[in-house]
Amino acid sequence: MRGNVLFAACLAAISSMSEPVNPTPTEPVQNQPSPEEIMAAMNAQEAEALPKLQAEFAALQAKSSELADQFLRAKAEAENARRRAEDEISKARKFAVESFAESLLPVADSLEAGLIIKDATAEQIREGAQATLRQLIAALERNKVIAINPATGTKFDPHQHQAISMVPAEQEANTVVSVLQKGYSIADRVLRPALVTVAAPK
Repeated sequence: MRGNVLFAACLAAISSMSEPVNPTPTEPVQNQPSPEEIMAAMNAQEAEALPKLQAEFAALQAKSSELADQFLRAKAEAENARRRAEDEISKARKFAVESFAESLLPVADSLEAGLIIKDATAEQIREGAQATLRQLIAALERNKVIAINPATGTKFDPHQHQAISMVPAEQEANTVVSVLQKGYSIADRVLRPALVTVAAPK
């Protein structure tokens, strides 16, 4: 009995396997471009882009040439400006010395005129020396050489004064008592500080 049941089950399985299976419908295959078509399309795009690229390259070359020309011109102008500045500085120095020397010529003339007089009196020599000194001071001032001659009681300035000694004095401490030698400055630059004595602290 058991054998008949197994046989029936096997027959049923075989019959089910022999039934036709409905095939899965397949989607239609789309038409794809061939490699030749792809290459042709790429070549066409390159052919279209080439004139534009050539035009851009030519424009860049022209701009590069223009910038190079501007650079060379600017470099030449800068070099010319540098040379002109050097020439002007050199001439300014020469003319400054020339102007200073020219202003001293009257002083030299006065000294020579005074030496010509053989029998000059002491008073005449003194007057001549004073006149010559005034000429010299005027010549120095025209060239911005100014005397540093602080008055008594002026506060000591280490930038313009040089203290020789500190002395007891009735005036305020650290002020000028006397000037031993004048100083001189040119255009606010000290050529020589004034030699002074300074009041000592009380």
